[in-house]
Amino acid sequence: MRKTLITTAVSAALMLSACSEQSANTSAAAETVETSTMTQAPATAENVLLTPSPLQYMAPQFDKITTSEYLPAFEQGIKEHNAELAAITNNSEAATFDNTIVALEKTGAILDRTQRVFFNLSGLISDDNFTSIEEQIVPKLTAHQDNIYLDDKLFARIQAVYKNKATLTGEDLRLVEVYYDRFVRAGAKLSNADKTKMRELNGELAKFETSFSQNVLKSFKDDVIVVTDKAMLDGLSDSDIASLAAAAKDAGKTGYMITLVNTTTQPLLSSLKNRDLRKQLWETSAYRAMDTNAPLNIKIAQLRAQKAELLGYPTWAAYSLGDQMAKTPEAVYEILDDLAPKALVKAKVEAADIQAEIVKDGKDFKLEPWDWAYYAEKVRKAKYDLDDGQVKPYFEMNTVLNDGLFFAMNKLYGITVKPRTDLPVWQEDVTAYEIFNKDGSSIGLFYLDPYARQGKRGGAWMDELVSQSFLKGTKPVVYNALNIPKPADGQPTLMTFDEVSTMFHEFGHAIHGLFSQVNYPSLAGTLTARDFVEFPSQANEDWSIDPQVLANYAKHYKTGEPIPAELLAKVLKSHTFNQGFGTVEYLAAALLDMEWHSITSDTEITDVATFEKQALAKHGLDYTPVPPRYKTTYFSHSFGGGYSAGYYAYLWTEVFAADAFSYMMDNGGLTLENGQKYRDTILSKGNSQDLMQDYIDFTGKKPSTDALLKRRGLVN
Repeated sequence: MRKTLITTAVSAALMLSACSEQSANTSAAAETVETSTMTQAPATAENVLLTPSPLQYMAPQFDKITTSEYLPAFEQGIKEHNAELAAITNNSEAATFDNTIVALEKTGAILDRTQRVFFNLSGLISDDNFTSIEEQIVPKLTAHQDNIYLDDKLFARIQAVYKNKATLTGEDLRLVEVYYDRFVRAGAKLSNADKTKMRELNGELAKFETSFSQNVLKSFKDDVIVVTDKAMLDGLSDSDIASLAAAAKDAGKTGYMITLVNTTTQPLLSSLKNRDLRKQLWETSAYRAMDTNAPLNIKIAQLRAQKAELLGYPTWAAYSLGDQMAKTPEAVYEILDDLAPKALVKAKVEAADIQAEIVKDGKDFKLEPWDWAYYAEKVRKAKYDLDDGQVKPYFEMNTVLNDGLFFAMNKLYGITVKPRTDLPVWQEDVTAYEIFNKDGSSIGLFYLDPYARQGKRGGAWMDELVSQSFLKGTKPVVYNALNIPKPADGQPTLMTFDEVSTMFHEFGHAIHGLFSQVNYPSLAGTLTARDFVEFPSQANEDWSIDPQVLANYAKHYKTGEPIPAELLAKVLKSHTFNQGFGTVEYLAAALLDMEWHSITSDTEITDVATFEKQALAKHGLDYTPVPPRYKTTYFSHSFGGGYSAGYYAYLWTEVFAADAFSYMMDNGGLTLENGQKYRDTILSKGNSQDLMQDYIDFTGKKPSTDALLKRRGLVN
């Protein structure tokens, strides 16, 4: 996942001032930002956020930043940004590309630096201090954003440049069009009365979305299962049990503590023999944050519908998709509804196999969601003579990283990776690296934060701490966050194959940011449409199963022996196993996201569970054994992140990824020639030109769904 830097209400401002602050106002409206209510001490010269970091590529000084510095830095950043924007707005000269658009790209250095550090760390090492600061600053930043986008004088200058865009070409033209579109979509053309209403809606959304995200984060700490009887953990490996014991000890509890990952289905369900514990784990996951977030879900969906209607759109989905590749909700529903029946047929075939396995196991109960993963593993073992216990010893994390991921990236792009132990990090398990081109020139910095822990949100994601820009002379500083369970002290980190795929996926985002070669920060790296940004990440996943790559990293952690050819063949053969389940759970979540954002402002919703059931039944996916990958109350992509009416993007971009990978395999596979062409036509371009044209430049045609269906095992 390409993580947005801040809450949805604020993330729309990711283009102004170095493409990622919470932009604010320009002229008179600047006075409306009330910095006096911030509770921290005034900014001082010692605040390291007020000046560019002296570290290489301005990497943040994680060893020197303290939480007491954030609010003063935000206050100073807003003040500085307002002054810079006022100078642009009040310029007596006629608006030009340079004195308006380029000038805007250069504003907001302190604010950009502060928000990048704060909002990234708030998802990585959050505590009560981060929560308190976030509650105070998000309303300020939301007002700051509104003051910019709803400023008549600033928009008049942008509009003047836009009207003369015929004189511009290339990236300059693209930048003007992006600015103009963002302002219009934010409400720049509304009446004064409607602008006032827009401010009210944005303020409410910022508050509710922040609360939603904080509730989800809190659930990772509170919604845990503590097992005191070790016998109940039958089926888990010794290393898994040791990890649960260590987690309990770290939390000050006695026994074995199971914590949740962000999806509905939990990894341990595939191994736990005790059905009662499986049910308890599944229900804890599926019904988490129901009391706290269900009312917020309804309110957020209604407020978004009101905002869309204020801007002239029938629904939030119509508004949200207006600047995406899909363009319309109808286009999204068409692709989701086309795939749904095919996926459901395959899932029901899988369910029949699982039910037969339950009977074979001497049980007479009906398949339930908490049974699927456990008995699917038995089916997989029977069909392929394969289980995780056989495979995990060959996927030790450091070997996967260095001899798998980095090896593949060297073969494809010629890059090399060097650990940078001299750079400070935000947590002891984080590693910093420098990435180099084949000719030895430095590309940028990369951080890897691999392990799950309290205070870190669930899932996996990538983000940028510094974005690439020729205009600003900056090189990229990016990171990947994973949530691999940390083993007990002295034990190796043995990964599931899903975790291996996730590591490759997130580095696909990383190289999208690292390989950026763009002038303007607002168009750089991963700042593309949502339904394009997941393409490079999903394309990168497939290198994890390339035979040449697998043979290089799949080695036994004790002996160093390569994975036996027979076992490797089973891994590859079983890669499409359980894809009916995987596709249905994804489609169910994507359709929930779309249905929540296809309501009108007067739609009455009283119960989240009822809405979910009716939405899934509408599309033929109300199938009890396969629940949505995310249910509404912990669907952070949709209600707390930047993917509202956008979760479909993973499927949309998988069409591109599968088609592109098929193209590369047809043209030599893992070669520097393929990598360079892909880097030149896709990864380096950011959002500097039409995204479909980028793809056509790479493969010579638009993508087809043929490779996707084969990739998911839905056709032979």
